[in-house]
Amino acid sequence: MTDATLKTTPLNALHRELGAKMVPFAGYEMPVQYPMGVLGEHKHTRAKAGLFDVSHMGQVRIDGENAATVMETLVPGDIGGLAAGRMRYTQFTNAEGGILDDLMVTHAGDHLFVVVNAACKDQDIALMKDAFGDRLSVLEDRALLALQGPAAVDVLAELAPEAAELTFMTGAAIDVAGFPCFVTRSGYTGEDGYEISVPADGAEALARKLLDHADVEPIGLGARDSLRLEAGLCLYGHDIDTTTSPVEAALLWSIGKRRREEGGFPGAARIQQEIAEGTTRKRVGLKPEGRAPAREGVEIVDADGTPIGKVTSGGFGPSVEGPVAMGYVESAHAAVGTAVSLMVRGKPLPATIVKLPFVTPGYKR
Repeated sequence: MTDATLKTTPLNALHRELGAKMVPFAGYEMPVQYPMGVLGEHKHTRAKAGLFDVSHMGQVRIDGENAATVMETLVPGDIGGLAAGRMRYTQFTNAEGGILDDLMVTHAGDHLFVVVNAACKDQDIALMKDAFGDRLSVLEDRALLALQGPAAVDVLAELAPEAAELTFMTGAAIDVAGFPCFVTRSGYTGEDGYEISVPADGAEALARKLLDHADVEPIGLGARDSLRLEAGLCLYGHDIDTTTSPVEAALLWSIGKRRREEGGFPGAARIQQEIAEGTTRKRVGLKPEGRAPAREGVEIVDADGTPIGKVTSGGFGPSVEGPVAMGYVESAHAAVGTAVSLMVRGKPLPATIVKLPFVTPGYKR
């Protein structure tokens, strides 16, 4: 895709004004970093608050009394059990139990509010359109901002005091600086924080108001990736894809007891079997020794040098002050504390299987 065919978000001009380095991402021209640099942006988000443009993601509204019941035919999450104002992380699964995409679903009172990944949104929307027909509305006239970090609550409360009343995995319609927004508090970067769905024509003005605060800096895709990696959160197309099941991906926590027992979602037979009998591979955290990072695709070997898996995400963790990685290994080698080696440029790099996350999220529960 050439630069001329890339889509842009309502904040494109602001990104350029702020000196962002723009790159192609999921069909959009997006900021990868600003003059502060990835390391500085990562540390600022951990210490104060970072403003992310996530307007490239898909936003969908689904109406109808039985919307939750229909949604449960597409995902393994307990959508029917969501109380008004609560949100849930789940996955679209295929008939083989693989993951088509991961998504957030919020019970917004009289409708479901759904956010899907940018790279998968066309297929996701087509999938939901088949299930919901004209009850589904794609919210193309809205942008999505994310304000993440420990200072996010105080910053947003200055513009919208009601936002401080939200807790982890809740959402509500809230006016923010005079703009009619739908605000959730999932902290998708692994930090406590908010996701703000705002009318597209008000996005730049709201972003400027947030950036006017001394504690807020613009943050690009680079720091977003290192933040989510330290939080042990999956990146679709890397840590999860159509071949991995939620059980293999260590996402069983996202499937409630009722759905585990009842099934009724695509791929239920495989997933229920894996819940009962276990899997042959598992997603794990990896802590390499030394300073050299192990990138996606690096082979993982056991003490005898036998291949047992591959790295799916890896890099330097600024908060951990060292390299961190995630990957899949054969289940027999997945126990925390297991010594493995990562084949970086043909040489074995000692590493240990560790518990995720690398950095404990500061969510307000």
